[in-house]
Amino acid sequence: MNSLFDLEQEDARVRHDALSKEIRRHDALYYQNDAPEISDAEYDKLRQELEALEAKHPELIHAESPTQKVGAAPSKGFKKVRHAVPMLSLSNVFSEEDVSDFLTRIRKFLSLSETDPLEILAEPKIDGLSCSLRYENRELVMAATRGDGAEGEDITANVKTIGDVPQSLPSNAPDILEVRGEIYMGRAAFEQLNKRQEEEGKNVFANPRNAAAGSVRQLNSEITAGRELGFFGYALGEVSVSIGETQKEVREKLKSWGFTESEHYFCVSLAEVMDVYEDILEKRPDLEYEIDGIVYKVNRLDYQERLGFVARSPRWATAHKFPAEQAITRLTAIDIQVGRTGALTPVARLEPVTVCGVVVSNATLHNEDEIKRKDIRIGDLVVIQRAGDVIPQVVKVLDDRRDGSEKEFEVVEECPICHSLAIREEGEAVRRCTGGLICEAQAVERLKHFVSRLAFDIEGLGDKIIKDFWECELVRSPVDIFTLEERNKDTLTPIRAKEGWGDLSEKNLFESINDRREIEFNRFIYALGIRQIGEATAKMLAARYGNLEVLREAMIEAQSHESEAYQALIDIDGIGAAMADDLIGFFAEDHNLEVLDGLAQQITIKPFERQQIAESPVTGKTVVFTGKLVQFSRQEAKAKAEVLGAKVAGSVSKKTDYVVAGEDSGSKLKKAQELGVTVLNEDEWLELIKG
Repeated sequence: MNSLFDLEQEDARVRHDALSKEIRRHDALYYQNDAPEISDAEYDKLRQELEALEAKHPELIHAESPTQKVGAAPSKGFKKVRHAVPMLSLSNVFSEEDVSDFLTRIRKFLSLSETDPLEILAEPKIDGLSCSLRYENRELVMAATRGDGAEGEDITANVKTIGDVPQSLPSNAPDILEVRGEIYMGRAAFEQLNKRQEEEGKNVFANPRNAAAGSVRQLNSEITAGRELGFFGYALGEVSVSIGETQKEVREKLKSWGFTESEHYFCVSLAEVMDVYEDILEKRPDLEYEIDGIVYKVNRLDYQERLGFVARSPRWATAHKFPAEQAITRLTAIDIQVGRTGALTPVARLEPVTVCGVVVSNATLHNEDEIKRKDIRIGDLVVIQRAGDVIPQVVKVLDDRRDGSEKEFEVVEECPICHSLAIREEGEAVRRCTGGLICEAQAVERLKHFVSRLAFDIEGLGDKIIKDFWECELVRSPVDIFTLEERNKDTLTPIRAKEGWGDLSEKNLFESINDRREIEFNRFIYALGIRQIGEATAKMLAARYGNLEVLREAMIEAQSHESEAYQALIDIDGIGAAMADDLIGFFAEDHNLEVLDGLAQQITIKPFERQQIAESPVTGKTVVFTGKLVQFSRQEAKAKAEVLGAKVAGSVSKKTDYVVAGEDSGSKLKKAQELGVTVLNEDEWLELIKG
């Protein structure tokens, strides 16, 4: 029984890794290049599958998971802007059952009964480019894209050409106001633009979203001004004073100040929510702008504040996506890609087919078990679906259309790059190259990861450039990136033979590298590319250990599973034994420590700064909640404690500062009493955090 369970876990992990990699690739295509390869519906199906995996296997939720991130890093060509308040993305739902679960989670978190009122605002999900407008003293001073949620692109000059964007606000507006919404291009404007592009011999845009994003990202604002764009303002970022107690009041205020609104509805039941969904889905083809779903938001802002956020999205809102569009094409080949951890991932090569206006020519097949399960053969006609209208996947094979010429996939037992043995360990679904450091694919992929948008985010070091530098033996480790200019003061001679390289290219690259010599601790941890350590886990580690020196010493000490350091590591919520071993194993390798020492001489790693409302009596304290809580849900209690700077643990130890005990507390309460840990009831806890 245990072996079957372990196999299921490993299969889930392999699938999770493959999905994560594919989603990240398409996120970059969508957010940075405005050139997605797949439809929104296909993208959402992949993300839906990823979220289902994480729900079933919570241990995966921090392992390379796109569910913990937002958007993509800003692209080259625009000044970068830090958002005063992060611009997060939305979670997705796909069925009435999902919507019901969303509403139930909200009621549970807020401890609301089925009879307590819960009003939901429902509005179309505009398929455009997210944008934040910042007004200071009622004048528009900044417009920025979402970017990766923390940092976006300064597109102020271009946005000022959009007629729907007020340049100034009336006297009753706050001194500081950030209005967030969506830049879009209407259907008629899109058709006219493509007609002009075609007449001028230029590339046409695949869809209105790409056209809007491409228009806003023009370096010449006159080009933007010549294109018909609109802006719907419907949300807030930083605000110096409150402008309403509900979403409804906020929208009314924004409308009075000149912002254009999309239609919206207010619902008080699941039935009403679903009626709105069906109504808008029916109206979708006749709307003057593209939409890809419905957004549901809790109307009361005080409820929103209590609900807070998880990783990449608010708890108080979600997007109900429309069904995916499918197409049929032929699978012509199955290629193998090698990842930075040595995982061999099969990729389907397809006869190009257009789905939702985007040409799809490849799709991930995840692993050999997935190919076997779906009985996918080379030459098959297959149903392709763009999950969430963005990422491609093979839904099924049309086996009744086979003519006997199809070929079964042959399992690859050696790495296609370095030709080392590729083995599949017992209990794993993934096959891995054993070449390690001699495998160029793994080394290059690790470097790509190191400079990627969620890590060091070095502009000018894309996939192709990293490979070119590797082949020219200019960059073989992360340290080499930061010593590149010092080692090649006169010219990057070996790279000069590559197309597109000259004095300006070198100057821009060196500037980009030097701009990233300071990095947040959590991004640095993520950049190291440690297996299973994704963005969210990196943040948890950074929050727990604070700086690299402390983390390094703790991981070396944790090599003994009997040590306090090991116990403290696995006590972090979401880190299990397997993940801990991967982390400890990284710090046990001398060559990894040499890289850390080399980087320490070249860069500055900023200690982690925990986001919190203010200094509180529980800042830095370790808290354990146990038993049934009456005045608030366990989830809300944990979220509030973390906002106040506390560390919430899942088990009691001698390092625990407080145990908050509700009704029917069991072993944790008993252990706390044995260790002499301070035990509080709910009233005492609430009194304590009031300060």
